[in-house]
Amino acid sequence: MNPGVVRTIRDLVIQVVFDDQSPELGEVVVVDNAKHTVLLVDNLLPGGVAVCLNLLTDYTVQKGMTVQRTGKGMEIPVGEATIGRIFDALGRPLDDQPPISGENVKTKDILKIPPRSSSFKIAKPQILETGIKVIDFFTPFVKGRKIGIIGGAGVGKTVLTMELIHNIAKSGEGLSFFTGIGERIREGHELYETLKERDLLKNTCMFFGQMNENPVQRSLVAISAVSLAEYFRDEHHKDILFFADNMYRFVQAKNELSTILDQVPAEGGYEPTIFSDVKVLQDRLSSNENGSITSVQTIYVPADDLSDPAVQAIQHELDSIIVLSRKVAEEGIRPAVDLIRTTSSLLAPSIVGDQHYVLSVQVQALLQKYESLRNIIAIIGENELSPADRADYAKAKKLIQYFSQNMHVTEDLNGVKGEYVSRADMLSGIEEIIV
Repeated sequence: MNPGVVRTIRDLVIQVVFDDQSPELGEVVVVDNAKHTVLLVDNLLPGGVAVCLNLLTDYTVQKGMTVQRTGKGMEIPVGEATIGRIFDALGRPLDDQPPISGENVKTKDILKIPPRSSSFKIAKPQILETGIKVIDFFTPFVKGRKIGIIGGAGVGKTVLTMELIHNIAKSGEGLSFFTGIGERIREGHELYETLKERDLLKNTCMFFGQMNENPVQRSLVAISAVSLAEYFRDEHHKDILFFADNMYRFVQAKNELSTILDQVPAEGGYEPTIFSDVKVLQDRLSSNENGSITSVQTIYVPADDLSDPAVQAIQHELDSIIVLSRKVAEEGIRPAVDLIRTTSSLLAPSIVGDQHYVLSVQVQALLQKYESLRNIIAIIGENELSPADRADYAKAKKLIQYFSQNMHVTEDLNGVKGEYVSRADMLSGIEEIIV
Protein backbone atom coordinates (compact mmCIF):
# COMPACT_ATOMS: atom_id res chain seq x y z
CA MET A 1 0.00 0.00 0.00
CA ASN A 2 1.36 3.40 -0.98
CA PRO A 3 1.62 5.95 1.85
CA GLY A 4 -0.61 9.00 2.13
CA VAL A 5 0.55 12.59 2.48
CA VAL A 6 -0.58 15.15 5.07
CA ARG A 7 -2.42 17.88 3.16
CA THR A 8 -3.95 20.16 5.83
CA ILE A 9 -3.68 20.48 9.61
CA ARG A 10 -6.18 22.32 11.78
CA ASP A 11 -5.96 21.69 15.49
CA LEU A 12 -6.80 17.97 15.98
CA VAL A 13 -8.12 17.48 12.44
CA ILE A 14 -5.58 16.32 9.85
CA GLN A 15 -6.47 15.65 6.22
CA VAL A 16 -4.39 12.99 4.49
CA VAL A 17 -4.45 12.30 0.74
CA PHE A 18 -4.07 8.68 -0.42
CA ASP A 19 -3.38 8.21 -4.15
CA ASP A 20 -3.58 4.42 -4.07
CA GLN A 21 -6.30 3.06 -1.79
CA SER A 22 -8.14 5.03 0.87
CA PRO A 23 -8.13 3.60 4.41
CA GLU A 24 -11.26 2.24 6.06
CA LEU A 25 -13.41 4.29 8.43
CA GLY A 26 -12.11 3.77 11.97
CA GLU A 27 -8.71 2.60 10.74
CA VAL A 28 -5.57 3.72 12.56
CA VAL A 29 -2.86 5.34 10.40
CA VAL A 30 0.64 6.35 11.52
CA VAL A 31 2.62 9.47 10.54
CA ASP A 32 6.26 8.98 9.49
CA ASN A 33 7.78 11.31 12.09
CA ALA A 34 9.93 10.91 15.20
CA LYS A 35 6.91 10.24 17.44
CA HIS A 36 5.07 7.96 14.96
CA THR A 37 1.93 9.99 15.58
CA VAL A 38 -1.22 7.89 15.66
CA LEU A 39 -4.27 9.16 13.76
CA LEU A 40 -7.80 7.75 13.58
CA VAL A 41 -9.74 7.96 10.30
CA ASP A 42 -13.01 9.75 11.10
CA ASN A 43 -14.52 10.18 7.62
CA LEU A 44 -13.61 10.04 3.93
CA LEU A 45 -13.92 12.76 1.30
CA PRO A 46 -13.86 12.43 -2.53
CA GLY A 47 -10.44 12.24 -4.15
CA GLY A 48 -8.91 9.80 -1.64
CA VAL A 49 -8.89 12.33 1.22
CA ALA A 50 -9.11 10.84 4.72
CA VAL A 51 -10.15 13.18 7.53
CA CYS A 52 -8.20 11.97 10.57
CA LEU A 53 -8.22 12.83 14.27
CA ASN A 54 -4.99 13.40 16.19
CA LEU A 55 -5.46 10.99 19.11
CA LEU A 56 -2.58 12.19 21.29
CA THR A 57 -2.57 15.95 20.50
CA ASP A 58 0.86 15.65 18.90
CA TYR A 59 1.64 18.99 17.25
CA THR A 60 4.89 17.80 15.63
CA VAL A 61 2.91 16.66 12.56
CA GLN A 62 3.69 18.87 9.56
CA LYS A 63 2.21 19.34 6.12
CA GLY A 64 3.84 17.07 3.52
CA MET A 65 4.71 14.23 5.93
CA THR A 66 3.94 10.71 4.74
CA VAL A 67 1.35 8.55 6.51
CA GLN A 68 1.28 4.74 6.58
CA ARG A 69 -1.85 2.59 6.76
CA THR A 70 -1.94 -0.14 9.43
CA GLY A 71 -4.95 -2.07 8.16
CA LYS A 72 -6.14 -2.23 11.77
CA GLY A 73 -8.77 -0.43 13.80
CA MET A 74 -8.24 1.12 17.21
CA GLU A 75 -7.46 -1.91 19.36
CA ILE A 76 -7.18 -2.25 23.13
CA PRO A 77 -5.91 -5.25 25.15
CA VAL A 78 -8.58 -7.60 26.54
CA GLY A 79 -8.56 -10.56 28.90
CA GLU A 80 -7.99 -11.40 32.57
CA ALA A 81 -4.84 -9.22 32.73
CA THR A 82 -7.01 -6.07 32.44
CA ILE A 83 -8.85 -6.72 35.74
CA GLY A 84 -7.68 -4.42 38.52
CA ARG A 85 -6.00 -2.05 36.07
CA ILE A 86 -6.67 1.55 34.94
CA PHE A 87 -6.48 2.46 31.24
CA ASP A 88 -6.94 5.47 29.03
CA ALA A 89 -9.06 5.48 25.86
CA LEU A 90 -6.23 3.85 23.87
CA GLY A 91 -5.78 0.98 26.31
CA ARG A 92 -2.57 2.41 27.79
CA PRO A 93 -2.09 1.93 31.58
CA LEU A 94 -2.54 4.90 33.92
CA ASP A 95 -1.56 3.09 37.15
CA ASP A 96 2.24 3.21 36.83
CA GLN A 97 2.29 -0.50 36.03
CA PRO A 98 3.76 -1.98 32.83
CA PRO A 99 1.55 -2.12 29.72
CA ILE A 100 -0.20 -5.37 28.86
CA SER A 101 1.93 -6.86 26.12
CA GLY A 102 3.23 -10.15 24.77
CA GLU A 103 2.45 -12.67 22.05
CA ASN A 104 -0.55 -14.16 23.88
CA VAL A 105 -2.29 -10.85 24.59
CA LYS A 106 -5.63 -10.57 22.81
CA THR A 107 -6.81 -7.24 21.42
CA LYS A 108 -10.22 -5.95 20.31
CA ASP A 109 -11.22 -3.21 17.88
CA ILE A 110 -13.32 -0.84 19.99
CA LEU A 111 -15.37 0.44 17.03
CA LYS A 112 -16.36 -3.05 15.88
CA ILE A 113 -19.85 -3.80 17.20
CA PRO A 114 -20.45 -7.50 18.01
CA PRO A 115 -23.32 -9.21 16.16
CA ARG A 116 -26.67 -9.30 17.89
CA SER A 117 -28.42 -12.55 18.72
CA SER A 118 -31.92 -12.92 17.30
CA SER A 119 -32.79 -15.85 19.58
CA PHE A 120 -32.08 -14.11 22.91
CA LYS A 121 -34.95 -14.27 25.38
CA ILE A 122 -35.18 -11.85 28.29
CA ALA A 123 -34.93 -13.73 31.56
CA LYS A 124 -37.15 -13.10 34.57
CA PRO A 125 -36.22 -9.71 36.12
CA GLN A 126 -33.69 -10.09 38.92
CA ILE A 127 -33.48 -7.30 41.51
CA LEU A 128 -30.03 -6.39 42.80
CA GLU A 129 -30.11 -4.97 46.33
CA THR A 130 -28.10 -1.75 46.73
CA GLY A 131 -28.65 -1.12 50.46
CA ILE A 132 -29.57 2.51 49.62
CA LYS A 133 -33.21 3.00 50.66
CA VAL A 134 -34.19 5.70 48.20
CA ILE A 135 -32.82 3.72 45.22
CA ASP A 136 -34.17 0.32 46.25
CA PHE A 137 -37.63 1.83 46.75
CA PHE A 138 -38.09 4.37 43.93
CA THR A 139 -35.76 3.00 41.24
CA PRO A 140 -35.26 -0.75 41.81
CA PHE A 141 -31.89 -1.90 40.53
CA VAL A 142 -32.72 -4.64 38.01
CA LYS A 143 -30.05 -6.81 36.41
CA GLY A 144 -29.37 -5.90 32.77
CA ARG A 145 -31.14 -2.53 32.91
CA LYS A 146 -29.99 1.12 32.88
CA ILE A 147 -30.21 3.65 35.70
CA GLY A 148 -29.39 7.35 35.35
CA ILE A 149 -28.36 9.70 38.16
CA ILE A 150 -29.21 13.20 36.97
CA GLY A 151 -28.22 16.47 38.64
CA GLY A 152 -26.31 19.73 38.42
CA ALA A 153 -22.81 20.38 39.71
CA GLY A 154 -22.05 19.53 43.33
CA VAL A 155 -25.29 17.75 44.30
CA GLY A 156 -23.71 14.34 44.95
CA LYS A 157 -23.77 12.32 41.70
CA THR A 158 -20.25 10.94 42.11
CA VAL A 159 -20.68 10.17 45.84
CA LEU A 160 -23.89 8.21 45.12
CA THR A 161 -22.13 6.31 42.31
CA MET A 162 -19.20 5.45 44.60
CA GLU A 163 -21.63 4.22 47.26
CA LEU A 164 -23.35 1.98 44.68
CA ILE A 165 -19.96 0.58 43.64
CA HIS A 166 -19.09 -0.02 47.31
CA ASN A 167 -22.39 -1.75 48.13
CA ILE A 168 -22.91 -3.81 44.99
CA ALA A 169 -19.37 -4.60 43.87
CA LYS A 170 -18.34 -5.93 47.28
CA SER A 171 -20.57 -8.96 46.74
CA GLY A 172 -17.86 -10.19 44.36
CA GLU A 173 -20.42 -11.42 41.84
CA GLY A 174 -19.68 -10.51 38.23
CA LEU A 175 -17.28 -7.79 37.22
CA SER A 176 -17.44 -4.03 37.80
CA PHE A 177 -16.41 -1.38 35.28
CA PHE A 178 -15.90 2.28 36.03
CA THR A 179 -15.49 4.83 33.25
CA GLY A 180 -14.55 8.43 33.98
CA ILE A 181 -15.57 10.66 31.07
CA GLY A 182 -14.41 14.27 31.23
CA GLU A 183 -14.64 14.48 35.02
CA ARG A 184 -12.13 15.77 37.59
CA ILE A 185 -8.83 13.91 37.94
CA ARG A 186 -9.18 14.18 41.74
CA GLU A 187 -12.41 12.15 41.67
CA GLY A 188 -10.78 9.37 39.68
CA HIS A 189 -7.86 9.22 42.11
CA GLU A 190 -10.20 9.14 45.13
CA LEU A 191 -12.24 6.33 43.60
CA TYR A 192 -9.10 4.29 42.88
CA GLU A 193 -7.87 4.72 46.47
CA THR A 194 -11.33 3.86 47.87
CA LEU A 195 -11.53 0.64 45.84
CA LYS A 196 -7.94 -0.25 46.76
CA GLU A 197 -8.55 0.24 50.50
CA ARG A 198 -11.68 -1.92 50.38
CA ASP A 199 -10.00 -4.65 48.29
CA LEU A 200 -12.45 -4.19 45.39
CA LEU A 201 -9.89 -3.73 42.59
CA LYS A 202 -9.68 -7.50 42.08
CA ASN A 203 -13.16 -7.38 40.49
CA THR A 204 -12.91 -3.99 38.76
CA CYS A 205 -11.70 -2.59 35.41
CA MET A 206 -11.26 1.17 35.13
CA PHE A 207 -11.02 3.57 32.20
CA PHE A 208 -10.35 7.29 32.48
CA GLY A 209 -10.50 10.09 29.92
CA GLN A 210 -10.63 12.98 32.35
CA MET A 211 -11.13 16.68 31.67
CA ASN A 212 -7.41 17.22 30.96
CA GLU A 213 -7.60 14.99 27.85
CA ASN A 214 -8.48 16.14 24.34
CA PRO A 215 -12.07 15.65 23.06
CA VAL A 216 -11.02 12.69 20.89
CA GLN A 217 -9.95 10.66 23.92
CA ARG A 218 -12.89 11.85 26.04
CA SER A 219 -15.33 10.71 23.34
CA LEU A 220 -13.59 7.34 22.88
CA VAL A 221 -13.02 6.31 26.50
CA ALA A 222 -16.63 5.18 27.02
CA ILE A 223 -16.50 3.15 23.80
CA SER A 224 -13.22 1.51 24.90
CA ALA A 225 -14.73 0.54 28.26
CA VAL A 226 -17.91 -0.81 26.65
CA SER A 227 -15.79 -2.82 24.21
CA LEU A 228 -13.92 -4.56 27.04
CA ALA A 229 -17.21 -5.13 28.90
CA GLU A 230 -18.63 -6.80 25.76
CA TYR A 231 -15.56 -9.06 25.62
CA PHE A 232 -16.03 -10.28 29.21
CA ARG A 233 -19.78 -10.70 28.65
CA ASP A 234 -19.43 -12.68 25.42
CA GLU A 235 -16.18 -14.61 25.90
CA HIS A 236 -16.16 -15.17 29.68
CA HIS A 237 -19.97 -15.16 30.21
CA LYS A 238 -19.68 -12.56 32.98
CA ASP A 239 -22.40 -10.34 34.39
CA ILE A 240 -21.13 -6.75 34.22
CA LEU A 241 -21.87 -3.74 36.43
CA PHE A 242 -21.00 -0.72 34.31
CA PHE A 243 -20.62 2.69 35.98
CA ALA A 244 -20.12 5.78 33.82
CA ASP A 245 -19.39 9.25 35.19
CA ASN A 246 -20.38 11.40 33.28
CA MET A 247 -22.49 10.67 30.18
CA TYR A 248 -23.13 14.36 29.50
CA ARG A 249 -19.37 14.83 29.09
CA PHE A 250 -19.44 12.17 26.35
CA VAL A 251 -21.93 14.29 24.40
CA GLN A 252 -19.91 17.40 25.21
CA ALA A 253 -16.72 15.80 23.81
CA LYS A 254 -18.59 14.75 20.65
CA ASN A 255 -19.87 18.30 20.34
CA GLU A 256 -16.33 19.71 20.55
CA LEU A 257 -15.23 17.29 17.82
CA SER A 258 -18.20 18.30 15.71
CA THR A 259 -17.14 21.95 16.01
CA ILE A 260 -13.56 21.36 14.87
CA LEU A 261 -14.86 19.14 12.03
CA ASP A 262 -16.99 22.10 10.81
CA GLN A 263 -20.31 20.29 11.19
CA VAL A 264 -23.43 22.45 11.34
CA PRO A 265 -24.93 22.19 14.85
CA ALA A 266 -28.42 20.86 15.50
CA GLU A 267 -31.25 23.10 16.70
CA GLY A 268 -30.29 22.74 20.39
CA GLY A 269 -26.70 23.78 19.74
CA TYR A 270 -25.27 20.26 19.96
CA GLU A 271 -23.68 18.16 17.21
CA PRO A 272 -26.05 17.06 14.41
CA THR A 273 -25.35 13.40 15.25
CA ILE A 274 -26.25 13.70 18.96
CA PHE A 275 -29.05 11.11 18.86
CA SER A 276 -27.05 8.51 16.93
CA ASP A 277 -23.97 9.13 19.12
CA VAL A 278 -25.99 8.42 22.27
CA LYS A 279 -27.99 5.57 20.71
CA VAL A 280 -24.97 3.63 19.39
CA LEU A 281 -23.24 3.75 22.78
CA GLN A 282 -26.36 2.89 24.78
CA ASP A 283 -27.28 -0.01 22.47
CA ARG A 284 -23.91 -1.60 23.20
CA LEU A 285 -24.69 -1.56 26.93
CA SER A 286 -27.04 -4.50 26.44
CA SER A 287 -27.49 -8.07 27.63
CA ASN A 288 -27.55 -11.28 25.62
CA GLU A 289 -27.56 -15.05 26.19
CA ASN A 290 -23.92 -14.91 27.33
CA GLY A 291 -24.31 -12.40 30.16
CA SER A 292 -25.75 -9.08 31.26
CA ILE A 293 -24.55 -5.48 31.42
CA THR A 294 -26.25 -3.44 34.14
CA SER A 295 -25.33 0.23 33.85
CA VAL A 296 -25.41 3.20 36.19
CA GLN A 297 -24.80 6.49 34.41
CA THR A 298 -24.45 9.94 35.93
CA ILE A 299 -25.68 12.83 33.81
CA TYR A 300 -24.60 16.38 34.51
CA VAL A 301 -27.40 18.91 34.00
CA PRO A 302 -26.08 22.24 32.65
CA ALA A 303 -27.55 25.18 34.59
CA ASP A 304 -29.88 22.66 36.38
CA ASP A 305 -32.01 22.57 33.20
CA LEU A 306 -33.57 19.10 32.83
CA SER A 307 -34.98 20.08 29.42
CA ASP A 308 -31.48 20.39 27.91
CA PRO A 309 -31.43 18.43 24.58
CA ALA A 310 -28.41 16.32 25.60
CA VAL A 311 -29.97 15.40 28.95
CA GLN A 312 -33.22 14.47 27.19
CA ALA A 313 -31.40 12.36 24.57
CA ILE A 314 -29.63 10.30 27.25
CA GLN A 315 -32.66 10.14 29.52
CA HIS A 316 -34.80 8.47 26.83
CA GLU A 317 -32.42 5.47 26.81
CA LEU A 318 -32.76 4.77 30.54
CA ASP A 319 -35.15 2.56 32.51
CA SER A 320 -34.89 4.51 35.76
CA ILE A 321 -34.00 8.13 36.50
CA ILE A 322 -32.81 9.39 39.89
CA VAL A 323 -33.02 13.19 39.97
CA LEU A 324 -30.73 14.94 42.44
CA SER A 325 -31.94 18.39 43.49
CA ARG A 326 -29.98 21.40 44.71
CA LYS A 327 -33.05 22.47 46.71
CA VAL A 328 -33.08 19.13 48.58
CA ALA A 329 -29.30 19.31 49.12
CA GLU A 330 -29.71 22.76 50.72
CA GLU A 331 -32.09 21.19 53.26
CA GLY A 332 -29.22 18.94 54.41
CA ILE A 333 -30.77 15.72 53.07
CA ARG A 334 -28.32 13.16 51.63
CA PRO A 335 -28.59 11.66 49.09
CA ALA A 336 -30.30 14.79 47.74
CA VAL A 337 -32.94 12.92 45.71
CA ASP A 338 -35.98 14.75 44.37
CA LEU A 339 -38.56 12.11 45.31
CA ILE A 340 -41.29 13.58 43.08
CA ARG A 341 -39.28 13.76 39.85
CA THR A 342 -37.46 10.45 40.32
CA THR A 343 -39.12 7.83 38.09
CA SER A 344 -38.72 4.20 37.02
CA SER A 345 -40.43 2.05 34.41
CA LEU A 346 -39.39 -1.00 36.48
CA LEU A 347 -41.67 -0.17 39.42
CA ALA A 348 -44.24 -2.79 38.45
CA PRO A 349 -45.85 -5.64 40.47
CA SER A 350 -44.35 -8.25 38.13
CA ILE A 351 -40.84 -7.01 38.98
CA VAL A 352 -40.92 -5.69 42.56
CA GLY A 353 -43.91 -7.61 43.94
CA ASP A 354 -47.34 -6.47 45.10
CA GLN A 355 -46.27 -5.16 48.54
CA HIS A 356 -43.54 -2.90 47.11
CA TYR A 357 -45.77 -1.66 44.28
CA VAL A 358 -48.73 -0.80 46.57
CA LEU A 359 -46.41 1.00 49.00
CA SER A 360 -44.86 2.99 46.13
CA VAL A 361 -48.30 4.21 45.00
CA GLN A 362 -49.19 5.24 48.58
CA VAL A 363 -45.85 6.99 49.12
CA GLN A 364 -46.10 8.92 45.85
CA ALA A 365 -49.62 10.05 46.77
CA LEU A 366 -48.40 11.28 50.18
CA LEU A 367 -45.46 13.13 48.64
CA GLN A 368 -47.66 14.80 46.03
CA LYS A 369 -50.04 15.90 48.78
CA TYR A 370 -47.09 17.15 50.85
CA GLU A 371 -45.96 19.39 47.98
CA SER A 372 -49.41 20.94 47.57
CA LEU A 373 -49.85 21.40 51.34
CA ARG A 374 -46.50 23.18 51.68
CA ASN A 375 -47.82 26.14 49.72
CA ILE A 376 -50.96 26.32 51.86
CA ILE A 377 -48.96 26.04 55.13
CA ALA A 378 -46.70 28.90 53.99
CA ILE A 379 -49.80 31.14 53.94
CA ILE A 380 -52.09 29.97 56.77
CA GLY A 381 -49.85 27.74 58.93
CA GLU A 382 -49.99 24.02 59.73
CA ASN A 383 -52.51 24.38 62.58
CA GLU A 384 -55.25 25.48 60.15
CA LEU A 385 -55.14 22.15 58.27
CA SER A 386 -57.73 19.45 58.84
CA PRO A 387 -56.66 16.56 61.15
CA ALA A 388 -56.41 14.20 58.14
CA ASP A 389 -54.21 16.63 56.18
CA ARG A 390 -52.03 17.24 59.24
CA ALA A 391 -51.54 13.49 59.66
CA ASP A 392 -50.61 13.01 55.98
CA TYR A 393 -48.26 15.99 56.11
CA ALA A 394 -46.49 14.53 59.16
CA LYS A 395 -46.20 11.12 57.48
CA ALA A 396 -44.66 12.69 54.37
CA LYS A 397 -42.11 14.59 56.49
CA LYS A 398 -41.16 11.34 58.23
CA LEU A 399 -40.77 9.60 54.86
CA ILE A 400 -38.48 12.32 53.52
CA GLN A 401 -36.26 11.99 56.60
CA TYR A 402 -36.40 8.18 56.38
CA PHE A 403 -34.98 8.22 52.85
CA SER A 404 -31.99 10.25 54.04
CA GLN A 405 -29.03 7.93 54.63
CA ASN A 406 -25.37 8.03 55.69
CA MET A 407 -22.87 6.76 53.12
CA HIS A 408 -19.98 4.36 53.67
CA VAL A 409 -17.75 6.26 51.24
CA THR A 410 -18.04 9.49 53.27
CA GLU A 411 -17.15 7.90 56.64
CA ASP A 412 -13.59 9.25 56.48
CA LEU A 413 -14.84 12.77 55.75
CA ASN A 414 -17.60 13.24 58.33
CA GLY A 415 -16.84 10.49 60.85
CA VAL A 416 -20.42 9.17 60.60
CA LYS A 417 -20.74 5.43 60.05
CA GLY A 418 -22.42 4.42 56.77
CA GLU A 419 -25.67 2.44 56.65
CA TYR A 420 -26.72 -0.55 54.58
CA VAL A 421 -30.47 -1.24 54.72
CA SER A 422 -31.83 -4.47 53.27
CA ARG A 423 -34.84 -4.31 50.96
CA ALA A 424 -37.07 -6.17 53.43
CA ASP A 425 -36.14 -3.81 56.30
CA MET A 426 -36.68 -0.80 54.04
CA LEU A 427 -40.20 -1.92 53.08
CA SER A 428 -41.05 -2.63 56.72
CA GLY A 429 -39.80 0.78 57.78
CA ILE A 430 -41.96 2.52 55.15
CA GLU A 431 -44.98 0.45 56.08
CA GLU A 432 -44.63 1.49 59.75
CA ILE A 433 -44.63 5.18 58.76
CA ILE A 434 -47.63 5.22 56.44
CA VAL A 435 -49.95 2.75 58.18
